[in-house]
Amino acid sequence: MNPTILTEPLAPVFGPSTVKGREPSDNSLASDVVALEVHGVKKAYGSHQALRGVSFQVMRGERIALLGPNGAGKTTLIRCISGRVRLDEGRVQLFGKPTTNPFAFHSLGVVPQDLAIYQDLTARENLECFGRLHGLRGRGLREQVSWALRWIALEDRADELTARFSGGMKRRVNIACGVMHKPGVLLLDEPTVGVDPQSRQRIFDMLDELSVMGTSIVLTTHHLDEAEERSDRIVIVDHGTVIADGTIQELLEQTVGSQRRVVFEISGQLSSPPDGLTWDESRKRFSCSVHNLLEELPDWISKFEEMGGQVHDLEVHTPNLHHVFLHLTGRELRD
Repeated sequence: MNPTILTEPLAPVFGPSTVKGREPSDNSLASDVVALEVHGVKKAYGSHQALRGVSFQVMRGERIALLGPNGAGKTTLIRCISGRVRLDEGRVQLFGKPTTNPFAFHSLGVVPQDLAIYQDLTARENLECFGRLHGLRGRGLREQVSWALRWIALEDRADELTARFSGGMKRRVNIACGVMHKPGVLLLDEPTVGVDPQSRQRIFDMLDELSVMGTSIVLTTHHLDEAEERSDRIVIVDHGTVIADGTIQELLEQTVGSQRRVVFEISGQLSSPPDGLTWDESRKRFSCSVHNLLEELPDWISKFEEMGGQVHDLEVHTPNLHHVFLHLTGRELRD
């Protein structure tokens, strides 16, 4: 799906920081800039090795889906990136600055899974509060709040208490609070939990807008369809290490393959089944794998007709991220 572009450009909002007392940002909009680098990160809690040397990079404007079974180390990794826990080994850098640099975290925005807004404040008051916490003042704060209300499509509800909002509306406010300081890298932990399909679509449209303007996004989610459709690259973590890193097509080729599986329901009596088919006794259907659906499917239909049968129905199964995930981890996402 193509991202919905704001009628008012985001460049002034997500350009160099002008907050008083901050180091000027030199983040280029070029896609070859490394926005986030995680290298050899290790973290243990007592005898439990939560992270065993995690390494990956996120480029400027790239959308990364960070996946893994429960207990794989995702939460610890997010805490390490956001500076909430101290690394045992390794390093994390934001636009070339190590997170030991006091200016590094000005480039980072974090949106937690649990709502981090004040429900006894209005949407506008929440945005103003988080903007001030990040150092915004005066005209800059007012402009950022106005932009955020337009971005989350809540201008008409700006002065209502967020306690009265739906789950999806609260999520949108929560995300906006996390980007009030114009971060170059945004970490989101399950941003669509408990929201309806319309709100989910709006949230991803919002994130697409940020990505188009150069914000790098790292998203954790239990919805594999979201990860496959709304990310540029996928990083899978298990047992504290990165076990896969690539585009969905690259991961398919490296694991289950990109061949489609076609299932045929045949009417009539076949003189003999064509070679290359597998018979499913429970479903009374034939199946085969194909590389090129357009070229190979007509040939299979002709073969059935030559043997005295007619294709009554067929199903095409395309390998996806779910198959990749199960192949790599051997278990469902929610264990």
